[in-house]
Amino acid sequence: MATTDLAVSCHEVRKHFGEGETRIEALRGVDFSARFGELSFLVGPSGCGKTTLISVIAGLLDRTAGELAVLGTRMDDLSGTRRVLFRRQNVGFVFQQYNLLPALTAAENVAVPLLAAGTSRKEAVDRAKSLLSRLGLGSRTDALPSTLSGGQQQRVAIARSLVHEPRLVVCDEPTAALDHASGEAVMGLLAGNAVQPDRAVIVVTHDTRVFHYAHSIARMDDGRIVDVSRPNGSPRTADRGPTDSSVQEVFA
Repeated sequence: MATTDLAVSCHEVRKHFGEGETRIEALRGVDFSARFGELSFLVGPSGCGKTTLISVIAGLLDRTAGELAVLGTRMDDLSGTRRVLFRRQNVGFVFQQYNLLPALTAAENVAVPLLAAGTSRKEAVDRAKSLLSRLGLGSRTDALPSTLSGGQQQRVAIARSLVHEPRLVVCDEPTAALDHASGEAVMGLLAGNAVQPDRAVIVVTHDTRVFHYAHSIARMDDGRIVDVSRPNGSPRTADRGPTDSSVQEVFA
């Protein structure tokens, strides 16, 4: 099923919750693919299955049926423990509700994936602080999540998804809490990551302001992919990502 240019390949993927009268069919036979070197968007009305699909792709949810390959690995071939290790090493996930640990500082939250991979605490926190500085949060690295605005928490969550340099980044509404300029800068960082030949980024979004970054846009409705388009022209970051200085200027 998987081919060398596909970072993600889904065939007839299904997911339901509950049984009997309470059963909900969240995914109804999804065919979806995301290519290496590209930023793929998933769009559609609320409740159509977008978050469920990316959660299945990221290994946070088990699918009910269908075939799934991620980064050339068939997920059926991985046991529970191996799947956790695979996700830890290869996948970054930006949650819509941020899911920051309230007792940890911003830098410590970002450092979590590195610490889980065995990086020393000093190196992990140093790398986290460096990335947060790129996102305009250099003065807030020691702040607790409760003292950060929604937009600042969103940027911490995005930094956490990128800090361990995963090959696949999956984002649920990454610009929802950001103003236009901040959203553009964050999408620039994600797109700059996506265009590397061994990387891919999948973004769930309702934010039409950032559609110009997409290499492909898959539209979902009622648990299915109903249309896939490849916008004319290339995203503005197709040749290069934003420079550190351009990102810092936005968040200054």
